[in-house]
Parts: sequence; C-alpha cells; structure tokens
Amino acid sequence: MSRIASTFAALGARGRKALIPFVTAGDPYADATPEIMHALVAGGADVIEIGVPFSDPMADGPVIQQAGERALARGIALAQVLAMVRDFRRDDDATPVVLMGYANPVERYEQRHGGGSFVRDAAAAGVDGMLVVDYPPEECEDFAAALKAAGLDLIFLLAPTSTDARIAQVGRLASGYVYYVSLKGVTGAGHLDTAAVAAMLPRIRAGVALPVGVGFGIRDAASAQAVGAVADAVVIGTRLVQILQEQPREEVAAAARGFMAQIRQALDALPAR
Repeated sequence: MSRIASTFAALGARGRKALIPFVTAGDPYADATPEIMHALVAGGADVIEIGVPFSDPMADGPVIQQAGERALARGIALAQVLAMVRDFRRDDDATPVVLMGYANPVERYEQRHGGGSFVRDAAAAGVDGMLVVDYPPEECEDFAAALKAAGLDLIFLLAPTSTDARIAQVGRLASGYVYYVSLKGVTGAGHLDTAAVAAMLPRIRAGVALPVGVGFGIRDAASAQAVGAVADAVVIGTRLVQILQEQPREEVAAAARGFMAQIRQALDALPAR
C-alpha cells in the first residue's frame, strides 16, 4: 500500500478528513521549501502538494503563476524540486508528497537524464504521487504504468464539466486520490458553490473508487469546513501561497504552521463519518 493510500485509510478509520496544502517549490524563498513542508505537517497537513514551477501554467491563477515565475527566476527546476523532497524525507518518512505540474518539465527532465529517469529519480527522492495537469488519461497509460511499477500514484483532475465517460476513464488509471476542481476557472477563483460540489461528488464516486479531494476556491476555515463536510479531502493553495509571500524569511514557517492549524481545527470540528 502506498503512503497516500495508507494515509487515507488511517484517516478514514478515524473519521477524519485529509488536509492537503499546496505550495510552489522555491517560493517565497529558494531555501525555505523543506522547512515550510515540515511546518505544514506540524500544523496538521496530511498530504503535501508541491507545485513544480513552469513558465506556462494554464490552470493556475495570478497568485500561483507569479509564485512560479519567482521560483523560475531563482533557478528552481524539476531537479531542484526533487532535491527539496529528498531534504524533507531526511526527517519525515511518513507524510505523502505529490508533485503537481505540467508535462513540459517532466519531458525536459527525461531529455536531459534519459528515458524513465523522472519516475526513477522521483521514487528515489521520496515522491509518492504525480499530478500532471496536461496529461489526459487517454494519453498517459504508459506513464501511469511506469509510476505504478515504481510505487507512485497518478492523480487526475476532474471538473464540473467532466462527463461520466471521462470520470470512468480516470477511474481506470488513477490511484491515491482524485482532485475535483470545484469551479470553472483557474486557481484562486472565487464563487465556491458547496451545494454544487455536494451534487457532483456522487457522480465521481460512482466512477472512481478512490478518495475525492476538492480544491479551487477554498480560502479559509469556513470554506474548508463546508467542503470537508462532503469531500474526503480539502486542497488549499492560493491563500496559503499568498500568506507565505507576505512573510519575512524568518517568519515563513510559523505562518505556514499557523494557517494549517486553523484549517485543521475547522476540519476536526466536523462530525466523524
């Protein structure tokens, strides 16, 4: 059983919802990401999504786009992201880490290091899963098989526009969990409609036998709690990235921990299910 699967199984046995924060690797400070990751865990995170900086992030709103641009300007590429995960793993062998990004950095990495090098090196670094925004399920069966063989999960996005056929297709390839994008638009968009989320989740669960995490539009304890009442996991990124970029270097870890603690407390106040 993967770290992701075992984490969700343990949470489910206790009736708890998973808290999944997203941060961009190398932002707001090039050397701070492993420290931030540890702080997120201390604040109550169950899984950590790490954004791989990319110059054309189609699904990301302005806040995360700008975070990626800052990281790229500091020389943060996929090799540096894997080094950050290795650093984190020296003191944490339990918390699942998912890389979230785009096909281009993965393919460039393999051009430089050889075919199959990304999956090999990600597994060696301690990565547990990969979410590639622009790898649709019909185009990545080989990639999914390579990840599975290395013990890594492949996580897919689903959206309000996803058809039952697409949901079933994702259900055949996905592992770990699936990430439901709660609204039409990019990260950081508003207008979260929890009733619409609640209405969509049964359709997803009918085609995908995995936990469902919900993200986009979750900004605070109240919105996290509302989504946590119907989802298996809450994914929160834009607001966290905003908070971190406002901090001086010496305060960034404390800010990450404090924000996570607020969200964790709200989720833990939900009735056990």
